[in-house]
Amino acid sequence: MLMSMATVFTKIINRELPGRFVYEDDDIVAFLTIEPMTQGHTLVVPRAELDNWQDIEPAVFARVMEVSQLIGKAVCKAFDTERSGLIIAGLEVPHLHVHVFPARNLSDFGFANVDRNPSPESLDEAQAKIKAALADLQSAAG
Repeated sequence: MLMSMATVFTKIINRELPGRFVYEDDDIVAFLTIEPMTQGHTLVVPRAELDNWQDIEPAVFARVMEVSQLIGKAVCKAFDTERSGLIIAGLEVPHLHVHVFPARNLSDFGFANVDRNPSPESLDEAQAKIKAALADLQSAAG
């Protein structure tokens, strides 16, 4: 019997690999990417290994988008931007993930411009800022 190997995201979700989580619920997680386009670049990922966004159940996709919207608001608040970017590329890891990141201009949308070696301190700072912004947003919502 052929068994599929867990994706790198499943390994992060299961704590087999390190991840800087900013959000978790029963179905969805959000953690910082290790190669950010801008500081605060976060991946929103369903816990279930689902590959192509076009093939998943609409309710699951809606939940991924709901969390992506929340993360988008948080990164705007955390990094003082009016807008956040959202990209579904789906090419490097066969596990649905949505890129959400602070965006100030169109050049922020370039995967060719990622920081391939961000400092751990920069990632820790981004994680703390996003978590604080999420806490503020959730307390304001009641």
